[in-house]
Amino acid sequence: MVGFSFSIVSCWSALGGVLVAGVTAGGPPVMIWGWVGICCVSLCVAFSMAEMCSEYPVAGGQYSWVYILSPKSIRRQFSYITGWFMIIGIIAMGATNSFIGANFILGQANLVFPAFEIQRWQTVLVAYCITFVAAFVNMWGSRILDRLSKGLLVFNIIAFIVTIATILACNQNKQSASFVFKDFQNFTGFSTSMAGIIGILQPAFGMCCYDAPAHMCEELKDASKQAPRAIVMSVCIGAVTGFIFLVSVCFCIGDITTVAETATLVPLIQIYFDSTQSNVGACFLASLIVVINFGSANALLAEGARSLYAFARDNGLPFSSLISKVEPRHQIPVVAIMLATVVQMAFNSIYFGTVTGFNTVIAIATEGFYLSYAMPLLARIITYFSGGHKQPTGPWAMKPMNSLIVNAIGLIYLLFACITFNFPSVYPVTSENMNYTSAAIGVIMFVAALTWITTAGKAFSGPDVHEVVAVAGILHASDSEEPAGQSKKE
Repeated sequence: MVGFSFSIVSCWSALGGVLVAGVTAGGPPVMIWGWVGICCVSLCVAFSMAEMCSEYPVAGGQYSWVYILSPKSIRRQFSYITGWFMIIGIIAMGATNSFIGANFILGQANLVFPAFEIQRWQTVLVAYCITFVAAFVNMWGSRILDRLSKGLLVFNIIAFIVTIATILACNQNKQSASFVFKDFQNFTGFSTSMAGIIGILQPAFGMCCYDAPAHMCEELKDASKQAPRAIVMSVCIGAVTGFIFLVSVCFCIGDITTVAETATLVPLIQIYFDSTQSNVGACFLASLIVVINFGSANALLAEGARSLYAFARDNGLPFSSLISKVEPRHQIPVVAIMLATVVQMAFNSIYFGTVTGFNTVIAIATEGFYLSYAMPLLARIITYFSGGHKQPTGPWAMKPMNSLIVNAIGLIYLLFACITFNFPSVYPVTSENMNYTSAAIGVIMFVAALTWITTAGKAFSGPDVHEVVAVAGILHASDSEEPAGQSKKE
C-alpha cells in the first residue's frame, strides 16, 4: 500500500503542473514554506481520517464516516452533502489534470516553434482530447487499467529521479539560497499578504487525494491497519518528494520575470529549458509529466465514474436509475463514465470565459476535496459536544484530547483554505479574470438542493447500513432510516 500511496499522491508532478499559481503569487518562498505548512496541517487531517478509517474501514470513506458519526437527525443530509462534495472534487480534479496535460503539450509546441501563440480555445480543445482518450480507455480498455496503474507507478518514480538529477546537474546558474527561501515575488497586483494567501493554492492542490486508500478497504487484508497507514504515509511521502522537487526547481529558476511571463504559459517548461539549454532536453522532461498526466486522466475518470455510479445507486443524483445502470457484457457503468466525461469537459469550458479559468478549476477541485474532508471532522466535533461521541478504539485511535485537538486543527485549516480558494488571483479584478469558483460551486449545490427537494429527500438511502453494521458494529438494522416506501437494500 505504500507504493499505492505514492502513485495516488504524486505531489511532485501535481506541483509542477500548477507551478504558475505559485510563481506569480509569492514566488519560491511561498511555494516552499507554504508547502511545509500545508503538509503539517494536512498531517492533522490525515491522522484524523486514519483514526476514523481504522475504526470504520468501509469503502465509502468520508461519505460513510459522516453517516456513521453524525447525529441521527442529520445523518442522511450530511452524508448527501459529503457525497456531492466528493464528486465535485474528483471530477474537477480530472478536469484540472486535462488542463495540465494540455498546457504541457501546447507549451512544448511554443518552445520549439516560438511563432506559435497559444490561445485559450486551443488549450480547452486539447484538454477535451485528453478527456476523450481517458473515456475511451475506461469504456473499451477497462481490463488493462490495473496493469497500466502498476506500470505508471514505476514510471512515476523513475521520472521523478530523472527530472531532479537532470535539472540539478545541467543548470550552471543556480539561484542563491536567499532567492529560494526569502525573496518574495508578487505579480498579482494585490498586497504582499494577499498574494501570499493566493499562492497557497498551489501547495494546497499538490497535497490532495490522500483519502484514496480508504476507498480500497474492501480489497485489503487487515484494512483497519493497512488503509490508515497508507493515508498517513501518502502525506509523508508526498511531503518529502514535493519538498525535494520544489527546492530543486526553485534553485534552477532563471530570471523570475521571464519564468512568470513565459510564452509557453508553463513556468516549469521554461525552467527545464533554462536548466538544460536545450529544446530537446526540456521537451523530454516535460513529456514525462504528460505521460503521467494521461495515466492520471484514466484513473481520475474511473474514480469519478465509480463515485457517480455509487451515489446514483443510493438515489443521490437526478436520473439515478439511468446513471446507476451497468453494461451487462463488460460490467462497466457506461452512463456514469459518459456523464463524468461531459462534466469534466464543462469544467474545462470555464477557460473559454475567463483568463483565470485554469486557477478557477484548480480551486473547484481542491475545494471539493477539502470540503469532503471537512465534513467527517465536523461530524466528529459535533458529536463530541452534543454528547453522542463514541471514542474510537481502532489501531490508529488517538487519546481523546489529542484526537479533539488534531480534528480541530484540521477542520480550521480546511475551512480557511476553502474560503481563500474563492479569492480572485489578479488585481484589478474584471469579468475576464474573476475567480468563478463560488459561482460554479453555487450552481452545483443548487442542483444538489433541487434534487434533494424533488427526489433525493425521499429516496436517498445513504450508505448501505447493513455493510456498516457488519464492518463497524455500531449501528443496528433499526437505525437504517429508510425512506418511506423503500424496502431495505439487500
